[in-house]
Amino acid sequence: MKLKVLPPTLRQDRRYFAFELIGGNRTDRSDLLREIFSCASSLVGDKGSSECDIKLLDFEDSKGIVRCLRDRMDMTRAVLASVTSVNGKPVIIHVLGISGTVHGATTKYLEGCTVYSPEEKT
Repeated sequence: MKLKVLPPTLRQDRRYFAFELIGGNRTDRSDLLREIFSCASSLVGDKGSSECDIKLLDFEDSKGIVRCLRDRMDMTRAVLASVTSVNGKPVIIHVLGISGTVHGATTKYLEGCTVYSPEEKT
């Protein structure tokens, strides 16, 4: 049995944050993800964190893309701003821009980077 794909009118709207990590030499993706979820839990709680639906799509060379729900953009931006250290090293997450698609976020704000290309991940 094949599952049907939801039509666009029934899907939840998402936004994609292109960001740059300032500081923290050679930060690992898993360490950054752990810190983002820790800050989300302490800032907005478990319920608020799950409502944001934050997902780190990709992160390499201090640049990456975070996905969240459109209704929770402000909360997600606050969570990203609350990340102050990763593995004890001080860092800042600088949001370069927000887009409605992964492709838009990559081409507009991460020029010259191939941070996230769905063709390679599948």
